[in-house]
Amino acid sequence: MKKDIQPKYYSNAKVSCASCGAEWETGSTVQEIRTEVCSNCHPFYTGQQARILDREGQVERFYKRLQVRQDLVAEQKAQSDAKTSPDRPVTELDINAKAVSALVKAELNVVGDVLRVLEGGEKALLEVDGFGRKSLIDLKKELRRLGYEIPAAAEEIEL
Repeated sequence: MKKDIQPKYYSNAKVSCASCGAEWETGSTVQEIRTEVCSNCHPFYTGQQARILDREGQVERFYKRLQVRQDLVAEQKAQSDAKTSPDRPVTELDINAKAVSALVKAELNVVGDVLRVLEGGEKALLEVDGFGRKSLIDLKKELRRLGYEIPAAAEEIEL
């Protein structure tokens, strides 16, 4: 067996807590020990479990990430609300230019106006000069794709 391989044992090693400043002696292979939290100041032992220990700003970083996430969710909700806004111009819809110009000529400049006309049925929109059945089908597809709800009267196919 090798000689002198065991570390030196200090029976009166000094332990000090960085949080509360408590000091005591114990046995150890290290002469001086420094801890961040001890049984005198740890929330579990003191009964203050609601208190959060912040090591190196971890709690603050977590709250920052949480805030960024909440901001992102709010921004996405605002974008989706803007996507289905009744004030959206018909010029932003992905339908053919002839249909858009016919709607604008009939003073149906925003999606809300078009939906109000569709509440009277498909026939009311087909009466717009230059707006035909193909344009109506394309318009309804685009409105559904964007998340708009087509009025029930416009769902019935009229010949």
